[in-house]
Amino acid sequence: MPISIPGEQPTLCIRRDAFEGAGLTRADIDDRFALTADDFRMEGELIVIGPLYGAQITDLVTEMEEAGLTYFDDFFELSGNWPEWIQLFVMTPRE
Repeated sequence: MPISIPGEQPTLCIRRDAFEGAGLTRADIDDRFALTADDFRMEGELIVIGPLYGAQITDLVTEMEEAGLTYFDDFFELSGNWPEWIQLFVMTPRE
């Protein structure tokens, strides 16, 4: 099932196997960034974190890279810079 991405703030999309393989946990991310249940969503092999505000996106990207994840190959930032009249959904390819 595709995950809806809001357009007003940045969102991070992460490959679930890369996230788990790096030893990262939802609890750690939730605690560090004070996320709500709606801010951390998983569907199949995709994790979506956001919307993120202010320095949260920079800090989370840094944390992902320090954990050994590679930008673009393991995770990707959607800028949130699109008009309200566009609705964007993400999902991993079906295998």
